[in-house]
Amino acid sequence: MATPKVFESEYRFCLILWENEPVGSTQLVRLCKERLGWTKATTYTVIRRLAERSVLKNENAVVTSLVSKEEVQAAEINELVEKTFDGSLPAFIAAFTKHNLLSPEEAAQLRQMIDAHQEE
Repeated sequence: MATPKVFESEYRFCLILWENEPVGSTQLVRLCKERLGWTKATTYTVIRRLAERSVLKNENAVVTSLVSKEEVQAAEINELVEKTFDGSLPAFIAAFTKHNLLSPEEAAQLRQMIDAHQEE
């Protein structure tokens, strides 16, 4: 099953949810007002829209996520690589590393990830 699309403002909302879940909807309204400047109506609209897309569930006024932060991030990166780099992960990495130097530790981590995921 594909990870549902989460847009920028929804992602900021989800960061609050992931940090506090399970969380009561009233508490979530308060947190969104404090951190995002949202009204009660805006928060409930986002909760409803994300529930309709199966990103979260709101049962008995308790909100919990149905997708993880890592799943949403991976889906966004996959979409970016597909759309901007014609699906080429090496082209994405080349563009990223062209302007961002990697520390020896980061380079070692990348090598380990590649080795662990390399097809045999």
